[in-house]
Amino acid sequence: MPTTLPVTLEQPVRARLVTAEGRGGPERAVTVTLCYASADPLAIRLAFPAAVTLAGVEVAWSFARALLDEGLRAPTGAGDVHVWPCGRARTVVELHAPEGMAVVQFDTSALRRFLQRSYALVPAGDEDVTAVVDRALAALFGRPQRP
Repeated sequence: MPTTLPVTLEQPVRARLVTAEGRGGPERAVTVTLCYASADPLAIRLAFPAAVTLAGVEVAWSFARALLDEGLRAPTGAGDVHVWPCGRARTVVELHAPEGMAVVQFDTSALRRFLQRSYALVPAGDEDVTAVVDRALAALFGRPQRP
């Protein structure tokens, strides 16, 4: 059986980070990098540049690709990540951490383009969940992964 090499998609997108008053105004423009890896087909990643994080280093959030997709149409999410449409042109991603909360507004069209590219790479329902679980268990228990 032929092996497919993992592919990673990255797409920088402009976003608006909603900040507390006194930290440069109510909104701050930022470039966030959207990432999707065929090796981890159920997740997407949002990478924030060091200049906008509390720690002063790049910070990445990973969550379900389906959560982002569903959030383009209706409010969704539980726990640390919530996504909802904000009018017809924007989508909001709300991220919760022990250090606080971040609210980021994206142009919905940019998120749709990114999701379309990810689904062209690995269609919904074609994700190899067994491989994802095997890698996670190997990492958790410190076992070498099978080729």
